[in-house]
Amino acid sequence: MRTERANGGGQVERRDLKVIVGAAIIRDGQVLACARSAPPEVAGMWEFPGGKVEPGEAEIDALIRECVEELAVRVEIGDRVGRDVRMAHGRSVLKVYAARLLDGEEPQALEHEALRWLTVDELDSVTWLPADAPIVAALRPLLRPSSSR
Repeated sequence: MRTERANGGGQVERRDLKVIVGAAIIRDGQVLACARSAPPEVAGMWEFPGGKVEPGEAEIDALIRECVEELAVRVEIGDRVGRDVRMAHGRSVLKVYAARLLDGEEPQALEHEALRWLTVDELDSVTWLPADAPIVAALRPLLRPSSSR
């Protein structure tokens, strides 16, 4: 993803935004939340699992890879959840996709302090990272009992 902005001399600078992908893994009306273990300023805050899209890698492929690396699970990726979220430092954009676990696999906290399955009524019981918080509102309809999974 490219952005443009005027520099001090009025010339347009172009730079590539890094794409960060996240998985809203949904099972039985609950979504998986992961507590960060590092860095210290965000340790204990909650996020959707995922990470950076590597050069030449498709977003979906990156998300599948990240779920294996962080949680030791295979996932099927579905539709986007919410909008693109610009990260606080302005150099990255977060894109979250709905996902489901394959073959009854159970996530393991390989890179996180803790994992929790949250119902729609529990979404506000954790402190989300600022970038992940806007996705929570878009996620609510997907966790309602009447929604299809």
